[in-house]
Amino acid sequence: MIASLSGILKSKSPTDLLVEVNGIGYAVSIPLSTYSSVGAINAPVVLLTHLHVREDALQLFGFATEAERHLFKMLISISGIGPKIAQGILSGISVSEIQQHISSGNVSALTTIPGVGKKTAERLIVELRDRIGRVDLSPGSSLGTGDMNTETRSEALLALTSLGYGRPAAEKAIRLALKDAGGAMLTVEELIKKALKYSGV
Repeated sequence: MIASLSGILKSKSPTDLLVEVNGIGYAVSIPLSTYSSVGAINAPVVLLTHLHVREDALQLFGFATEAERHLFKMLISISGIGPKIAQGILSGISVSEIQQHISSGNVSALTTIPGVGKKTAERLIVELRDRIGRVDLSPGSSLGTGDMNTETRSEALLALTSLGYGRPAAEKAIRLALKDAGGAMLTVEELIKKALKYSGV
């Protein structure tokens, strides 16, 4: 089992990293929260990881904090929630907010998370309410931000399409998010989170 990676960041997008460790490149899927914490290309990077094993594939997921990884594992332990959905959930809302909504039984708040319908939200509460309240899921520090430019929009679009949204819907969501921002400077993470709210429009 690969529990962590420590190497050089060779490339990054809001949903994926390539980390070189002793000459071997590891493709790592990440939530948006982890993207905002990693450094520049060719800089050292340390990730906590979870290796998801299927009959036809091995997929490595990376996290900046133990809280993210632990919540990811809790989410995929629930029937009907696979790693892709869990990755999307962690990209759309903070760990502390998820913990708060599950602990308080807030179904309506959970259904605002992309990929989470009413039945899934109810299942999250039923299966995790007792467990999640006993775990310290306080967020770790976050490093690095992006600039509001063409590259930022492109990375946001890539993230949304990687999470399963069609390109036209993703582009529309980004336009609405930028309009909602009123010209304010947004990081890649902020733009994606705003766009996720409009992804169903």
